Amino acid sequence: MIVRPIVLASSSPRRQYLMKEAGFSFTVEKPNVDESFPPTLPIDQVAKYLAVKKAEYFRIGIKNEIIVTADTVVILDQTILNKPANRLEAINMLQNLSGKTHLVMTGVCILSAEKENSFDDTTEVTFKNLAQQEIEFYVDQYKPFDKAGAYGAQDFIGMIAIEKIVGSYFNVMGLPIHKVYAQLKTW
Repeated sequence: MIVRPIVLASSSPRRQYLMKEAGFSFTVEKPNVDESFPPTLPIDQVAKYLAVKKAEYFRIGIKNEIIVTADTVVILDQTILNKPANRLEAINMLQNLSGKTHLVMTGVCILSAEKENSFDDTTEVTFKNLAQQEIEFYVDQYKPFDKAGAYGAQDFIGMIAIEKIVGSYFNVMGLPIHKVYAQLKTW
């Protein structure tokens, strides 16, 4: 398929799993990037902006490899829920998501010495009403501090809370692998 080396610029075990399961061979490097964004940036552009920002970290050193970066945000009521800083913030996020529909948006940037392509994917996710003990159990047992919105679709809370998904499940896991696969086939 692809004979050029691929660098997945992400420490996310879920992104690594999805790339591997889609048949890609790759190495992993984590970009050392500040994940802030301009406060005036439209909310639906943040994920792609951050993915491009992560790719820019690698631009100078690119030789023959293809760099793949991604960033996922959870959007509830026009507010971005980032990765929670602590237990209380994680619990508050899950309480806010309980019984509501939110968006999960993942931005991706694929970069080589010759070209760059960035895109995003959006999935609508509906949670059932969660009991306080379910939320606390999840936060204490799974420690979702590395996950936007304080949850992983593949974890306990995703299994018991997600009532409906409109769009890609894998996007909710952190990478719209169907789109990544289609793009990388053209490189």
